[in-house]
Amino acid sequence: MIACPIRALAGLVVVGALAVGCTAPGATVAPATPPPSVGAAGECPTAQPAPLAAGETRTVTITTDLGTMDLKIEADLSPIAAGNFVALAECGFYDGVVFHRVVPQFVIQGGDPTGTGGGGPGYTIQDEPVTTPYSRGTVAMARTPEPDSVGSQFFIVLDDSARSSLEAANTYQIIGSVASGMETADAIAAAADAELPSDPVVMTDVSVKTP
Repeated sequence: MIACPIRALAGLVVVGALAVGCTAPGATVAPATPPPSVGAAGECPTAQPAPLAAGETRTVTITTDLGTMDLKIEADLSPIAAGNFVALAECGFYDGVVFHRVVPQFVIQGGDPTGTGGGGPGYTIQDEPVTTPYSRGTVAMARTPEPDSVGSQFFIVLDDSARSSLEAANTYQIIGSVASGMETADAIAAAADAELPSDPVVMTDVSVKTP
């Protein structure tokens, strides 16, 4: 478990902002539970899945009580990370998982089956270079400072002003962008009562279609 990030909101200086395993001092978190091995659509990966083939795209739809988001996932941005995210979405891994971390004007982060910020799918994937800029609506994978530490946690960028902080590390693999429903991401951010919300928004259904 690593320490929570230090944030200077005025300058959006963020240290370790999107690392897995962040818990605020004194925060109450749910007990850790094993990641699901079987989701709504079948068996989930237990090791790094196949990359998404070059030129391929998928639409991943996230349904919540506050609205729906359609994410355009693009293989050419980060084929390994894109293939991993799509495989987990297809098997039902994300169904019932919460957005456990919210930083207004920065990101919303989800994908941890324990809801604590310290969980994942039981494996990690290889790093890939970041070749495009972070901006409002960017979808990217969360990680620790360690190499090859990406699992299932991902984030959605809320504001262009987050770019400089994210690019200071430039290690969060970009897998796509919000094609529609960005207002839902904004609503999730507005509903949070803390960085680690006491009543986090649930991804009630996450589905994949081609393209």
